[in-house]
Amino acid sequence: MLNIVLINPEIPNNTGNIGRLSLGSGCHLHLVKPFGFEINDTRLKRAGLDYWKHLSVTYYESIEDFFAQHKDAKMVFFSSHGTKNHWNVPFEDNLFLVFGKESKGLPSYITEKYRNQLYKIPLFSKHIRSLNLANAVGIVVYEGIRQLSTHK
Repeated sequence: MLNIVLINPEIPNNTGNIGRLSLGSGCHLHLVKPFGFEINDTRLKRAGLDYWKHLSVTYYESIEDFFAQHKDAKMVFFSSHGTKNHWNVPFEDNLFLVFGKESKGLPSYITEKYRNQLYKIPLFSKHIRSLNLANAVGIVVYEGIRQLSTHK
């Protein structure tokens, strides 16, 4: 199982879609406040459909709360500022895949502190800065599942 972490997600539709992806892929979802929406937002529920009640999800009051609870966990971080591609992540069971908010990504103090654990999804056009968060999470999660399934 992999862990999907969303730090300060802003768009309910993305979070709903990622929740649905988490359930479908067997991942645990970690949501770190503050959010850019209310957790009972109808757009979140619509994107997550009626699956949300079956989701394995944990909520955290802050970034500090999340890191305090998982100080010994293995984590990788995703940012357009990463220098290594996502297919080079050393995937293993219970790995935490950490993503930042849609508008700004991860805070700079995190990308600096975890520079050696920072990855990107390669883009092949100079006309975009990043992919949609839900798409990025899906790409990374299924690459992880692919790699983990070939090691069994």
